[in-house]
Amino acid sequence: MSETLHPFDLLQQLAERCVRMAAGLPSQEVVAETWSGIGFRLAGQPMIASLGEISEILHEPRYTALPRVKPWVRGVANVRGRLLPIIDLSQFFGATSSAPRKQRRVLVLDRDEIFVGLLVDELFGMQHFPVSSFTTSVPDLPQQFRPFVVGAYTGEQVSMIFNFRALARDQAFLDVAV
Repeated sequence: MSETLHPFDLLQQLAERCVRMAAGLPSQEVVAETWSGIGFRLAGQPMIASLGEISEILHEPRYTALPRVKPWVRGVANVRGRLLPIIDLSQFFGATSSAPRKQRRVLVLDRDEIFVGLLVDELFGMQHFPVSSFTTSVPDLPQQFRPFVVGAYTGEQVSMIFNFRALARDQAFLDVAV
């Protein structure tokens, strides 16, 4: 007569056999901690923004020009029933963008009573950097970016961390009237 085992005993035998067979497997390597952000090009400089600062990314929308504003204010766009001011960041920093319109993107900031679309030259998408490659000293940082860059991640290229909160508090940025 064949002896029947209880299902629990079968599971226990299976678990023991799995442990015996797995004894020679390599151990798991420790994964390096990473920081993630959204990469973009601004006035020819590679930048990254913290994920928490950008609420949305849009193609450059149609907008209506506004009278008596500084030239870097492109106008306002209707985005899902809300008026979104469109600011050309390259022009704000005194540079001209040579990027084609289809390549440009609008990074939308929507927090603390600031709702604005910032036009950048190019979007690189999500980027991940080892935390160990962070530095606060940014070599060859153009002067106009100094108040808004909080550090950089180094690697194949230096990607500067752009602080949009500092930009939103900057009086020159807030003063759009001519």
